[in-house]
Amino acid sequence: MHGTLQISDDMAAAKRRLIVQHARQHFVSGGYAATKIEPIAREAGVSTATLYALFGGKAELFTAVIDDAAEDFSRQMAEVRAIDGDARTTLTSFAAAYAEFMGDDFVRSVFRLVMAERPRFEAVALRFFEKGRTEFGGTLIGLLVRLSQSGALKPIDQPSWAAGQLMGMIEHPVFLVPLVTGDEVRMRRSLKEVVTEAVDTFMARYGA
Repeated sequence: MHGTLQISDDMAAAKRRLIVQHARQHFVSGGYAATKIEPIAREAGVSTATLYALFGGKAELFTAVIDDAAEDFSRQMAEVRAIDGDARTTLTSFAAAYAEFMGDDFVRSVFRLVMAERPRFEAVALRFFEKGRTEFGGTLIGLLVRLSQSGALKPIDQPSWAAGQLMGMIEHPVFLVPLVTGDEVRMRRSLKEVVTEAVDTFMARYGA
């Protein structure tokens, strides 16, 4: 009986992952209010009753989608931490990953949903953003300390400030401007150009 229960748990986990995958696409493209449960269940190959049994409702499903996306970014950071190269290579790799995070349509969608559904989803969305920013910020501070100690960068008295400077040069064009303007104003520069200019500016200040 225990074996049967384990298989059932595994199947439920697999169904949850598939439902979250399809739900993410719907929430990003249509927003929270316009997203319907029935099409998500149909695309995931499950009944509506099964979806409700696994998630309870649309709000719980949306929360699961956000948490799943946060785990995606954690995995990205694990790859960045493993990089071993010179200062420019290491910082460029970090900056590219951070730009991809901040420029992700889903990240902006979460915050737009907060604006529209603030009483219900503010804590969920802020948790998502802070997790992403902490993951990235903590990773960058660690990289800066290591590069400074090895002589690849100048001694950095306040690595958290230096990290904020690099991250800020990326956040403004790829996240804040599109968020505030509702994507009506988008970058003329590519993500690669934003990353290159940010790293060049940072290396001019901190490069050994």
